[in-house]
Amino acid sequence: MFNILVVEDDMSTRKLMEAVLAEEGFNPLLAENGEAAMDVLEKQQVDLMITDIMMPGMDGYTLTEELRQAGYEMPILMVTARDTVRDKRRGFIVGTDDYMIKPVDEEEMILRVKALLRRAKIVSEHKLTIGKVTLNYDSYTVSREGQRVTLPQKEFLLLYKLLSYPDICFTRAQLMDEIWGMDSQTEEHTVSVHISRLRDRFYDWPEFDIVTMRGLGYKAVKHEDN
Repeated sequence: MFNILVVEDDMSTRKLMEAVLAEEGFNPLLAENGEAAMDVLEKQQVDLMITDIMMPGMDGYTLTEELRQAGYEMPILMVTARDTVRDKRRGFIVGTDDYMIKPVDEEEMILRVKALLRRAKIVSEHKLTIGKVTLNYDSYTVSREGQRVTLPQKEFLLLYKLLSYPDICFTRAQLMDEIWGMDSQTEEHTVSVHISRLRDRFYDWPEFDIVTMRGLGYKAVKHEDN
């Protein structure tokens, strides 16, 4: 059972997250602020942390930064009412892995938690397997039953990102920020071009599809029964 540390100063939100996580089979650990979270981490092994940003005392940015400096590598999901590029940039700089915007959608939270836990395992192994398909991060290759395709770096990273978080929609801006970098001058249309190339390469591979969410962005759908 995975231990999920919830760091949230609002009691009702904290209790709601506890109930949702427990219902999904996780073991939630609770802390009302950064200092309390540090105490929990000294006593318990934590597989993933969900933290609010705006908290009295030690806020989520400081907590995340101190944990990363201390060598903690578990995935961190930040939850915030702030949705500006500046706030996200700061979060990623200090070491968060993902963001959710308040009010939290319970289903989306669980999807992101599961994706982050799966991604942590993938990163440690540098491979991602979907049915008969294997993505090798070290060589930028995608293999299936004797077929082996070496992708350009951006195409591979884009496919790897989408398949690491199946059923989660990413906007073009989000994909640009992560794959090309927040300071890139490349236009968002580039994402659409790369998506089109990936679809052309893997149109007859039944294990996954890249779906356009009209007006929103893109998501990967896995079909592991093929």
